[in-house]
Amino acid sequence: MAPRTDPQSAALHAADRHDLIRVHGARENNLKDVSVELPKRRLTVFTGVSGSGKSSLVFATIAAESQRMINETYSSFVQGFMPTLARPDVDVLEGLTTAIIVDQERMGGDARSTVGTATDANAMLRILFSRLGQPQIGPPGAFSFNVPSVRASGAITVERGASSKTEKATFTRTGGMCPRCEGRGSVSDFDLTALYDDSKSLNEGALTIPGYSVDGWYGRIFAGCGFFDPDKPIRRFTKAQLHDLLYKEPTRIKVDNINVTYEGLIPRIQKSYLSKDVDAMQPHIRAFVERAITFATCPECDGTRLAEAARSSKINGINIADACAMQISDLADWVRGLAEPSVAPLLTALTHTLDSFVEIGLGYLSLNRPSGTLSGGEAQRTKMIRHLGSSLTDVTYVFDEPTIGLHPHDIARMNDLLLRLRDKGNTVLVVEHKPEAIAIADHVVDLGPGAGTAGGEVVFEGTVEGLRSSGTLTGRHLDDRATLKDKVRTATGALQIRGANANNLQDVDVDIPLGVLVVLTGVAGSGKSSLVHGSIPAGADVVSIDQTAIRGSRRSNPATYTGLLEPIRKAFAKANGVKPALFSANSEGACPTCNGAGVIFTDLAMMAGVASVCEECEGKRFQASVLEYRFGGRDISEVLAMSVTEAEAFFGAGDARTPAAHNILRRLADVGLGYLSLGQPLTTLSGGERQRLKLATHMAANGGVYVLDEPTTGLHLADVEQLLGLLDRLVDSGKSVIVIEHHQAVMAHADWIIDLGPGAGHDGGRVVFEGTPADLVEARSTLTGEHLAAYVGR
Repeated sequence: MAPRTDPQSAALHAADRHDLIRVHGARENNLKDVSVELPKRRLTVFTGVSGSGKSSLVFATIAAESQRMINETYSSFVQGFMPTLARPDVDVLEGLTTAIIVDQERMGGDARSTVGTATDANAMLRILFSRLGQPQIGPPGAFSFNVPSVRASGAITVERGASSKTEKATFTRTGGMCPRCEGRGSVSDFDLTALYDDSKSLNEGALTIPGYSVDGWYGRIFAGCGFFDPDKPIRRFTKAQLHDLLYKEPTRIKVDNINVTYEGLIPRIQKSYLSKDVDAMQPHIRAFVERAITFATCPECDGTRLAEAARSSKINGINIADACAMQISDLADWVRGLAEPSVAPLLTALTHTLDSFVEIGLGYLSLNRPSGTLSGGEAQRTKMIRHLGSSLTDVTYVFDEPTIGLHPHDIARMNDLLLRLRDKGNTVLVVEHKPEAIAIADHVVDLGPGAGTAGGEVVFEGTVEGLRSSGTLTGRHLDDRATLKDKVRTATGALQIRGANANNLQDVDVDIPLGVLVVLTGVAGSGKSSLVHGSIPAGADVVSIDQTAIRGSRRSNPATYTGLLEPIRKAFAKANGVKPALFSANSEGACPTCNGAGVIFTDLAMMAGVASVCEECEGKRFQASVLEYRFGGRDISEVLAMSVTEAEAFFGAGDARTPAAHNILRRLADVGLGYLSLGQPLTTLSGGERQRLKLATHMAANGGVYVLDEPTTGLHLADVEQLLGLLDRLVDSGKSVIVIEHHQAVMAHADWIIDLGPGAGHDGGRVVFEGTPADLVEARSTLTGEHLAAYVGR
């Protein structure tokens, strides 16, 4: 008897029709009413020149709305503790799923944060040692460098029925924190001459700490505390007075009829500065910390951060400090060798986490590595680890250039991970420039045609093959391949590095040629950054441009960051016979209604705040009287609304000719930022744009050696050629340029290549090749040589 088929079962279920993410009328930043339909449970790659609107569409529209709607599912009380997210400027968003953003934001900000604490690997190790470690010293907290040991005793009142009884009680908590360094691994010593000028009194401005000026709040507290004479030079202080200035415990006092807490300089600086990651500080504060404070390895814990008891408990001769100091690939093998049925589930989970590090190309790290020292690419891949073993499906994963910092050899491994996330039933959205990563896409969205105001439109939507033949800027450059130089430059000298052993370097001796374009290559973790940033001798006249983020408020813009606004303000002031301060939106010229912000922010308590254009100045940020002053026929708001390209022509000739401003604008155009408007907030710039803005600023420096850390980050295929031209101009002007780079086009264009490896971590740290790109291709003796040969078609 033939089976019967229900005619309704073959029909599409209503719930299965929602297989698209529909975006209609997106206008965030420079997007121009963009409408796209993205397939769910597929890998979609977003391409386009830097500044074309990729991040605005993916992060500021799709991911932002998903996160905002999830936040709204919590109670008003919980929402009060969460960031308030405004609704993106878009007409329709349908078919959204939970978005998990894996971006390039560097980890850290806290001196106690390590790779182990950021990924929960440390938490599992602590449980493991509390169960199996010999001798037994206590619970998992006894192995944590963030938990201090506490002892207390006193009287407690116990109430039983109608009577109460006072008893003596003792409380003890065993923590793993080293008491000497408080779990930081290093102790600090202060150079007092960098804190104050002892020939001056406090009222004469003796304190040289940022933020401690005589007129500032801290300066007023120290001058009015009454513990010493503020008019007496510090060198004439008594021993007790100097102790009160430097070390006094927190004490309640009254200054200007206000109750405040007075505290000595040293403990105050330790709390405000030393509790933070030095790399996350603002530049002027970091410069002060590096000048005033010397850090040395803690002599008591030898830098392990752990108390002696935590270091005494061992498993098979290994304590938790030894385990955290191991290379993660070695630690995974050690954990795999622990056959203990009582903690079998824990060992399985820990092994999976450690294997994920290895699989994602971070097996060379150690768990005790401070998370603030990870590069943007390493931080992004570390965040990926917690998602690799997740049992969640139908989630939208959003990646921002996941191939950053990856050697061509490692990109294939990253592609496999992205495809695995997709194959689990997830939607994967990737912003990417690398052809190798674009090639695996199921669906491609190309934005353009240009950048800034010339972009913000979808110029192609479809398959990779369709993109290749589409005629768009990305399609035309997708198969670009650089060629090896016919002739390389001759070095004019050498920068000698001898016995370099920072991090994983193995006593490296190398001569870096000067006067030429030198490219350092090697797999991630092979020691490139350690060689350049950690081993170049002091006084080598080096200007280093790394990937650290630009820190600034929404009032900061390219004009203020590069110093361009200064000559512009002076030119306006001179032409109109008024003060330069009138032409600053942060000073006297600011619109009084919005305080120069251009927008008014309305706080709606637990609901998302609303930003509306200021009605007084119509978003121009300046008082109406200031806008009456003109220079070259334009007012200051019209100048700040110009693009770099427009402003370069405006300040380069005619009545508005201003050489100081024109020179800065020419450098901005040279690094490919001609489309940026001068007044665009820094908070709206992409990672690649911020890095090139730093490059343009540093190009005016007097250093003879420029060190660039992956300058192709965030660069479109079409812009790489322009970057190579810029590097050539730097070298031809007499500079020496050292580039840490994985992009084969930059390698092929180099005069000299230094390849580190052969592997990562303790398998690297050696120079495996020195010579010209042609010699590297000919020899094919390293992974880099093989990939470069394939790239140039040899």
